[in-house]
Amino acid sequence: MIVIDEILISDEILEQKFHCNLESCKGSCCVEGEFGAPLEEKEIAILNDIYPNIKHLLSKEAIDKIEAVGVSQEFKKDKSFQGTALLDDGKCVFANEDALGIMRCMIEKAHFEGIIRFKKPISCHLYPIRVSENEEIDLFSVNYDEWDICAAACSLGEQKKLPLYQFVKDALIRKFGQNFYDKLDGYYQQHGAPK
Repeated sequence: MIVIDEILISDEILEQKFHCNLESCKGSCCVEGEFGAPLEEKEIAILNDIYPNIKHLLSKEAIDKIEAVGVSQEFKKDKSFQGTALLDDGKCVFANEDALGIMRCMIEKAHFEGIIRFKKPISCHLYPIRVSENEEIDLFSVNYDEWDICAAACSLGEQKKLPLYQFVKDALIRKFGQNFYDKLDGYYQQHGAPK
């Protein structure tokens, strides 16, 4: 564990090699699991605002679900949190399968097409990193969420010799700022992964 700017960073963030391999996993993280992608309060408001602009990209089933329960729903894990709404089969309402059978985020698609400015929820952008906050002491911890559906991503990361923190560089900068990322990268360049 290292600490940068009072943010606790698990060793795996520097040790683990990672590069998404969508051809292999088919975007399983948008389908598997029991919980929607964790959302910050401000992101729920953003999703409500952009919904009319991306509705045409969503399946009828997803539209029906959103109009029945909203863009988010409450889940209980270690504690209650709001996450993206899920279809009955567990798929995120914002995911659609492309011609290659890969699940793609329609929020991200709309962003890349210039329809909206919001890229996607930060928890999705950071994945497989999960950030938790202890509100009592105003402290963040950054951890690697190891999941067998990402085995191919770990293998590809090993081939590319790409540390996890570098794979999610843009998301870490978005969450914590350029200065934080530069310090994390500087630590890695000087010390390598913790032993």
